[in-house]
Amino acid sequence: MTEAVGEGNASGGRGSHALRGPAYAASDWTAEVLLALKGDRTISVVIPAKNEEATVGDVASRILADLGELVDEVVVIDSDSTDATSEVARRAGAIVHSAADIRPELGAVAGKGEALWKSQFVTRGDLVVFVDADLVDWGTHFVTGLLGPLLTRDDIHLVKAVYDRPMLDDSGNEEEQGGRVTELVARPWLGLHRPELAGIVQPLSGEWAIRRSSLAGFSVPVGYGVEIAAVLDTADRFGVDAIAQVDLGLRTHRHHRHDTLGLMAVQVLAAADRRRVAAVVGDVASGATVNLTQYSRGAVGFEPRVTAVAIGERPPANSVGMPSAESR
Repeated sequence: MTEAVGEGNASGGRGSHALRGPAYAASDWTAEVLLALKGDRTISVVIPAKNEEATVGDVASRILADLGELVDEVVVIDSDSTDATSEVARRAGAIVHSAADIRPELGAVAGKGEALWKSQFVTRGDLVVFVDADLVDWGTHFVTGLLGPLLTRDDIHLVKAVYDRPMLDDSGNEEEQGGRVTELVARPWLGLHRPELAGIVQPLSGEWAIRRSSLAGFSVPVGYGVEIAAVLDTADRFGVDAIAQVDLGLRTHRHHRHDTLGLMAVQVLAAADRRRVAAVVGDVASGATVNLTQYSRGAVGFEPRVTAVAIGERPPANSVGMPSAESR
């Protein structure tokens, strides 16, 4: 177990010092050790994907090849892809569901959070690990690292990834460190409004693990606010000490255009602010939107571009008929 950054040590990942830096390293566990600790618990790996045919197959196949004994299922939730994402994922051995086809009576909303929320109805794991589909440089220690605290500590409910994030440009060259929305939006917001959580190194990391029973009790933003919401809801429901962090080393992913980051920032802020004012998040319609105006130079100067950004939330899954473990 690694020592936390800052004063003191990780103390088993517990206490205020644990959130000053990584409380664990992925190398603290092997798949063999975790398999011995697993017992009768089931584990699902969920990969949300939209137009990720170039990488989703590698992510799914490597997890199945390296961790087939430990992980009970690898499930890809396809969010309206227009490429061969679903076909590639199936060939890699993953179970594939279209987000829109899961519980159709509940409607369908575009967004990453929607895919994660819908995954609760078609997976069976007591522990759920979320892994993004666009990974380039990574390893299956992502999964074992995130599972370690949940399999060794009953008081841990959420595990967040910590990693170095070199960002690639369109030519595949390293451009800068990623995490711009984290640095410009999430981290300042936490510092201002939730300083006890300021030690979460990467609150928006796409790799995280959670107990099914915990996630099922949370409202889930339909878009990119899903990660910050999980951090805030876990801290509010179970306390700051229920969040662990694991250093996974290196994570490389593709570059996002700067103008798409504004949409992500709106969704992150909407989810965080909703929790700051203690609103009843379940009352927020899943289709709620807010207009974001951005500008780009056109033929007659800077021209506005207005985008309706989804800021709605889905209610806790256990409030809309979460299926039993047997039926899942």
